[in-house]
Amino acid sequence: MIKILDFTKKNAVLLIAVTVAIATSFIVPPDGEYLKYFDLSTIFCLLGTLAVVCALSDAHFFEIIARKIVSGLKDSRKIVFALVFITYFGSMIMANDMALITFLPLGYFALTQSGKQKYMAYTFVMQNVAANLGGMLTPFGNPQNLYLYSYFSIPTGEFFLIMLPPFITALLLIAACCFFVKKENAEIIDDSSYSISPLKLTVYLILFACSVLSVMRVYPYYIGVSITLVGVAIMDIKAYKSVNYGLILTFCAFFVFSGNASRIPLVHEIIGNLLEKNTLLFSILSCQIISNVPTATLLCRFTGNYKALLAGVNIGGLGTPVASLASLITLGEYKRRGRGIKKYVGLFLAINFSFLLVLTVVETIFGV
Repeated sequence: MIKILDFTKKNAVLLIAVTVAIATSFIVPPDGEYLKYFDLSTIFCLLGTLAVVCALSDAHFFEIIARKIVSGLKDSRKIVFALVFITYFGSMIMANDMALITFLPLGYFALTQSGKQKYMAYTFVMQNVAANLGGMLTPFGNPQNLYLYSYFSIPTGEFFLIMLPPFITALLLIAACCFFVKKENAEIIDDSSYSISPLKLTVYLILFACSVLSVMRVYPYYIGVSITLVGVAIMDIKAYKSVNYGLILTFCAFFVFSGNASRIPLVHEIIGNLLEKNTLLFSILSCQIISNVPTATLLCRFTGNYKALLAGVNIGGLGTPVASLASLITLGEYKRRGRGIKKYVGLFLAINFSFLLVLTVVETIFGV
């Protein structure tokens, strides 16, 4: 029973996705159209990216870099600033959930060793915000970005242009929030023994480049993904154990759900009308209830306004804890390591909704 409950907690969104997919299949019985629901480019590019990132993570590459950055810092503000921005830029490569899994323990280590545990809740919340916003600038930075980039065949230059206003705003807001931490004497010494051979690092970076170039449509995705998957298998077959297959299966289930929903006249009419009134706001509100990845897979079938939808599902990762699965990861990690869960939740909601409000206003005014 305990194992079942644990599995349910870790795969709640996947189970919900499978449930709604099955439910809608009774309304829209399986037929040949089902095969058109699946975006193979998204599925395989996501698999390739996850595989090489897991290989780098298993080799402790990200932790080595992060520890070198934070070690030797002399005050608490610099430590928090470093931890938050390591997570921010790390999520551009690793995606938000993997960034938090990697860098939240580093945050705990740094604050504990420096005797600044009082900043634990604030740092964890800011790392969470940074993880959710850091990957929005690039097509491969967030899973929902990868899907919408492929689904609408968005030109790469236009993608960057769409996401630049909220990205710059988020960067400035996060930097400003880090200055709320008092500048107190503190120091961290890197006592880890992790290392990675230059050859292995070079190969992994080349494989990552292959994966990114396939996402950017420099060549057909199956070429880059094949090279990446075979390369990772040769270098470290065990890395495949760490791949988040649940995320890929969640995408597949929501492909079925969203495809079926788009073929139900009443649903099509209701969602279509709401999106027509304000795509940005409706996508943000949808994220608060069903999370950002499901929102992207569902709403894309009801609107051609991909600019507002893309911005909405990235900004919408802020707000409630369910708006992004990464937020639930942070909550679980803080429960395990921190103190005062009520204080954490209050701080989480205050900061998240403040960021959400500012970014929504900026996107409404300056959005492309």
